[in-house]
Amino acid sequence: MYCLNPALAQVFSLCEGMRETCALLFIKSSDLKVCIDEAFVLIYLVYKHNPLSMSRKYKIRDQGALYFVTFTVIHWLDVFTRKEYRDIFLDSIRYCQKHKGLEVWAYCIMSSHVHMVIGRNGDPNLEHIVRDIKKFTSFKIIEAIKEHPQESRKDLFVWLFERAGRANNNNKRYQFWQQHSHPIELNTDEKIDQRLDYIHNNPVKAGIVLSPEDYLYSSAVNYAGLPETLIDVMLM
Repeated sequence: MYCLNPALAQVFSLCEGMRETCALLFIKSSDLKVCIDEAFVLIYLVYKHNPLSMSRKYKIRDQGALYFVTFTVIHWLDVFTRKEYRDIFLDSIRYCQKHKGLEVWAYCIMSSHVHMVIGRNGDPNLEHIVRDIKKFTSFKIIEAIKEHPQESRKDLFVWLFERAGRANNNNKRYQFWQQHSHPIELNTDEKIDQRLDYIHNNPVKAGIVLSPEDYLYSSAVNYAGLPETLIDVMLM
């Protein structure tokens, strides 16, 4: 009798549509000693060799279009509960707006991820801007975590970032963000309205606020015409 090692349950859940590949991850029920590091490596290998992987399924194909993207911390870690880390992300966005032609049409920073609708009006490709944002914020936020005197989660976070980095040869040492940002082209008004509503209602659905405009780290504040905006947003 065979069962899926509990340590690899998350791997299997991420591999919908990959039953043949996932069959390799089944082991005898008596063998439950696969370590976390091995699980990380398997996650990476499955995504790397899957012909229907996220890296191929989601592409920025039209540089003039708007895209819905998501920046997600590995393991959905609640990093952005501290203002200092949110500010690093916002500073990077402001820099790219000013120097790289990034257009931000909507955003929302949650505790473990960031949703955005973005475009570009400059020379850099949009995927290169996204790459630069992730690279810069990854380094700066990890450094801020290490140096924060009140960060009780410091050792755990750094340990997880390092383990994820070892499993992915795209990184020198650490991995902060999940590999893919899942860009979805918003080529109709219906798609745009749907994503705007989804982004702005994230804090409401999470039970943080009663109304979207009550959440400071969201473009719902911009769309409501309130003065407490944190970054400039191109209004639809």
